Amino acid sequence: MAKRIQRSTPKAAPREAGRRPDVGAAPRRGRSGRVASGSVTDFTVQLATLSEAGIPVVRALTILEGQTRPGPFKEVLREITEDVSGGSPLSEAMQKHDRCFDRLYASMVRAGEAGGVLDQVLQRLAIFREKAAELRSKIVTAMMYPAVLVFVAVAVVSAVITIVIPKFDEIFRSFGVELPEVTQILLNVSKFASTRWYVVFGLPILIAVVHVMLMSRQIGYRRWIHGMMMRVPLFGPVLRKTIIAGFSRTFGTLIQAGVPHLDALGIVRDTTGNEVLRDAVEDIRRTVREGEGIARPMGETGVFDDIVVNMVDVGEETGELDTMLLKVAEAYEKQVDRGSQRLLNLLEPLLILAMAVVVGFIVIALFLPLLDIMGAIGSQ
Repeated sequence: MAKRIQRSTPKAAPREAGRRPDVGAAPRRGRSGRVASGSVTDFTVQLATLSEAGIPVVRALTILEGQTRPGPFKEVLREITEDVSGGSPLSEAMQKHDRCFDRLYASMVRAGEAGGVLDQVLQRLAIFREKAAELRSKIVTAMMYPAVLVFVAVAVVSAVITIVIPKFDEIFRSFGVELPEVTQILLNVSKFASTRWYVVFGLPILIAVVHVMLMSRQIGYRRWIHGMMMRVPLFGPVLRKTIIAGFSRTFGTLIQAGVPHLDALGIVRDTTGNEVLRDAVEDIRRTVREGEGIARPMGETGVFDDIVVNMVDVGEETGELDTMLLKVAEAYEKQVDRGSQRLLNLLEPLLILAMAVVVGFIVIALFLPLLDIMGAIGSQ
């Protein structure tokens, strides 16, 4: 089956030359505003449903464009409908709007057009986007509570240090008591935060800005950050499983749609946001181009688990590589779901413990001088 698929779309190979396929002399349009990923997913599901019902593509696009609310995406659909009505293939019309329809999307549509199975490919695209959105939603939801907890804790402690503790400093000075070392440390921190607030708040912002700039411009820095994140205890294993699940679903969906293996690997490489995975996929692609299979170079990258490599090996032997990859994706998406929940269950008590330590330190540091003051008042 795998070999038959490799031959199914011979015209797709010339488009592999660059990371973004050339659309020709036609100007790129539809760049006036950003389009939500959810809007594209809803459009894909609806277009797949209409195509499966036997409605021609132009009419389906006209229907969907008519029911879309005014905005950037409606303009994109209007231009795509005009291009397709004028005789352009749907994939070529979508390539002009690469902010909405990336290379993966356009390549799958092109493969569906070439094989005469556009309705089936659209169904697979709809499932792919829904699964990807569901996985992202689960991860964001799992991380939301710890993020809110940290934000509230930092805000409360900052308010205490900059507003409340200076009042206690005035009280201690008025009584002239000798302060314990822990209290003096707390007062020094409070004084620095109050007088050098621009450093306390500006330094994290500066670090964040530099990080964003380096992430957008320096491949080496991105590779180092991505590799380090995959080695972080608790979080790293979940991230690694997320990467494997995304690779498996994307690669499997492309092969299932009839995209040749080399082209599919190139698309996966260009659409992934993780530099470690990008390097691994490029190594796999280079070896496959030389005539070898996929399983062995996957194992040599060190990114993929042995079970994934073995399932891919079996898939290549049986001609069911796409099926095996999608099974891997399903299994790892479930592991990511469970891992995210376990991570949340571990982070919650750890964050509460950290907050208790900070609050306890502040209370003890303030309470010790108060005992001395109360003792001095009682002795008078």
